[in-house]
Amino acid sequence: MCLQYNYNKAHIVAVFIRTSGQKVLVIAPARTSRFWWYPVHCILSITFMLKDILMYQDLIRNELNEAAETLANFLKDDANIHAIQRAAVLLADSFKAGGKVLSCGNGGSHCDAMHFAEELTGRYRENRPGYPAIAISDVSHISCVGNDFGFNDIFSRYVEAVGREGDVLLGISTSGNSANVIKAIAAAREKGMKVITLTGKDGGKMAGTADIEIRVPHFGYADRIQEIHIKVIHILIQLIEKEMVK
Repeated sequence: MCLQYNYNKAHIVAVFIRTSGQKVLVIAPARTSRFWWYPVHCILSITFMLKDILMYQDLIRNELNEAAETLANFLKDDANIHAIQRAAVLLADSFKAGGKVLSCGNGGSHCDAMHFAEELTGRYRENRPGYPAIAISDVSHISCVGNDFGFNDIFSRYVEAVGREGDVLLGISTSGNSANVIKAIAAAREKGMKVITLTGKDGGKMAGTADIEIRVPHFGYADRIQEIHIKVIHILIQLIEKEMVK
């Protein structure tokens, strides 16, 4: 950031602030021409006022650049593209055969599981029939099982009760180490269900447990992984809609 000031006879301080290749003009009144120090005081005041603004702008750019870099790294591996396509076909085939999908996750991944299910039962972009999808998110079920059996059983008990052969489980975990999702996968296997996972980092303990794993190889904060997960979810729904009309 570069600062310049001009102090004219009209007792006006004109301050030029140059940042990120742009020049901004800020005009402020001076108290009197006799106070030679006032322009300096004005410049310093404006500098501190703009400090937070400039810092936030840098943060915004850095966050968006990191998100773009994470997406670019995900796109580099063709296996990820193939996995998404296979997952969509698997889900559509289950629906065509009378099956359904159960989805689960914790925290932000829980919200993603609900988002996935509601856009299947509701709609994504175009009007079409609803598809059978259930997010394991019923509060009474979660509080009951969490209290009586333990939090690690909240998803697996639901899969045991509702899952059927030919259904699909979508398990979401940015770390791949969510114990309750891992138990849900085991319960789905017992039921003869297919399993799709959305994971991150190195896949954690969930690596190798699914029929199809879609993994975001990012080792930083989980929100970067979640950003890719929600995009994958939207693409899955879009592909499912195309498969269902074939």
